[in-house]
Amino acid sequence: MADRKIPHPLVAAIPVVVLIGLLIIVITLFGSESLSGGSQIALLLGLAVCVTISMVFYHIPWKTFEDHMCKTIGNIAVTLLILLTVGMLSGSWMISGVVPTLIYYGVQILSPQFFLVSACIICALVSLLSGSSWTTVATIGVALLGIGHALGINEAWTAGAIISGAYFGDKMSPLSDTTILASSSVGVDIFEHIRYMVITTTPSILITLVIFFVAGLGHGNEGALHVEQYTSGLASTFNISAWTLLVPIITGVLIAKKVPSLIVLFASSIMAGITALILQPHILTQIANDASLSTAAALAKGLTITYYGSTAIETGFDALNELVSTGGMAGMLNTIWLIICAMCYGAAMVASGMIESITKVIISFVRTRFSLVTSTVGTGIFLNLTTGDQFISIVLTADIFRNVYKEEGYEARLLSRTCEDAATVTSVLVPWNTCGMTQATVLGVPTLTYLPYCFFNLISPLMTMLIAALGWKIKRVRH
Repeated sequence: MADRKIPHPLVAAIPVVVLIGLLIIVITLFGSESLSGGSQIALLLGLAVCVTISMVFYHIPWKTFEDHMCKTIGNIAVTLLILLTVGMLSGSWMISGVVPTLIYYGVQILSPQFFLVSACIICALVSLLSGSSWTTVATIGVALLGIGHALGINEAWTAGAIISGAYFGDKMSPLSDTTILASSSVGVDIFEHIRYMVITTTPSILITLVIFFVAGLGHGNEGALHVEQYTSGLASTFNISAWTLLVPIITGVLIAKKVPSLIVLFASSIMAGITALILQPHILTQIANDASLSTAAALAKGLTITYYGSTAIETGFDALNELVSTGGMAGMLNTIWLIICAMCYGAAMVASGMIESITKVIISFVRTRFSLVTSTVGTGIFLNLTTGDQFISIVLTADIFRNVYKEEGYEARLLSRTCEDAATVTSVLVPWNTCGMTQATVLGVPTLTYLPYCFFNLISPLMTMLIAALGWKIKRVRH
């Protein structure tokens, strides 16, 4: 296996070109519905091209691909369970009145002018404390999106503010799995890694906040009537009660206690379900929509549907009807299907040696400090595009460049920081990446729609290249 011949870079590029071409066609044909099946087919066809070339011309046995795919999918088993639980949580938080209550009070507290910058800061703090962008977006992020709707803020701007804040916190939190992974992959102390990231991350988030602040100033009070429609519609449909806020408070306590994300999300879903039974029985009965059932049976059926299926609540206001509708676990199935296809494609590209072949070309362009960091950034983004997962991107980028940084005499913390500035934050900008798929599904805003407004995620890789060009706080290790 050590002497295995890897494909020529031009050959290795074929599955990538095929995939990109197919995805362009799918997006053109299906638009926002491209993640409902078209993108999955494109990934499987790209996989087929990769496997065919490898088996026919390089004699790589099918068992090699099978083993890599099984291992890769096995590694994301917990991620898939988290996605299903996020579906449970989004449905139960809505139907229990948690999100409606947050929206009801939020639209009366937050002004349109300062909403975007406030949303970004709130999500940054929650994500910093929880260490999870996914949990942040699925909880407070969904509520903020609803508040933005009520205030008349474009959902793409709101999603951009939510994601920018969530990924800042995820990147800088010592509780974050990506932060731990990036530092441990190159053998850097996690707190040293975080302190070094401050150099690139602080200017990135400050620029982001300035953009959202300036953009918010353009919003007047024209949304006042909109707000009134939302608040009256919510009050007449749900039992708006401060008691519902116990659910996010207890959830926050669990997060602070460093309880694993899967357990937090599941426990929060159960708490929200109990809250729905107590405060929103009329909503559950409406969801059950079966007059032949006893009250207890109707409540049980309504709650079960809330967890696994689609719900539609009539509020008398079309925009609000769309906002409070949920998809439950079933709403996450397209995302899970897409993740599995993306993981299989990425595993095949790794097993075939095509990823290795392409990255060797990238490394060959390394001549200076700037080109080294730029190549690392480009590799992280490229791997997000081709492997479909930020964890794989971080690990492979670290593996590829570890010896290069050492030979060039640069500190390992420069590599760990660059991995985060590139692989971690850009993963959510790729429609077929696990992060891009998940956040688009949870927020109900297509990845390519919110992408231009995720300023922190766009600025971060540019900032790390700028800092490299300036050489600020970058020094070579004396051997």
